[in-house]
Amino acid sequence: MKYLRIPLERIGVLIGPHGETKKLLESNAGVDLEVDSKLGEIIIDDRKADNPVATMKLENVIKAIGRGFSPENAMALFHDDADFFIFDLHEYVGKKESHLRRLRSRIIGKEGKTRRVLEELTNSHISVYGHTIAVIADLEDMPIIKKAIDMLLSGSKHATVYRHVESQMKALRLQNRLGF
Repeated sequence: MKYLRIPLERIGVLIGPHGETKKLLESNAGVDLEVDSKLGEIIIDDRKADNPVATMKLENVIKAIGRGFSPENAMALFHDDADFFIFDLHEYVGKKESHLRRLRSRIIGKEGKTRRVLEELTNSHISVYGHTIAVIADLEDMPIIKKAIDMLLSGSKHATVYRHVESQMKALRLQNRLGF
């Protein structure tokens, strides 16, 4: 048995309309989920599970839903080539709300432009929720998007970050094409 907690306002998303999302998660991982909608606690009963890897992946899917991702985007984490990472903004600026708001704004950008550009360049999904920035990306692309977000959170100019991401993605595509 494993225990997780997600924000109360995300419990409805985890359960889904008529419990469909919860049922889908249970069938994908071969486990039973118990959801306490008053406390935000989830118990993963993996005693009947025949695939421990799927149970580990389910933990990340639930965490991703808790960090603001749609169930469709979070379920990409069931694939072997998908990775999940959470940045805690408190590690960058402490707990002062005005500093947290500034960092969230740097990642989102004007009218969502920064987040959209980073997602398109790296074929990833980014969620800005509370004091966290969460990322779902391919294993190969994850180091590039993590570096980009870290650069933005550390104060680098947006144009510098975009150039860095474009050059890294171009190098990765070339490397894959040449078979390295």
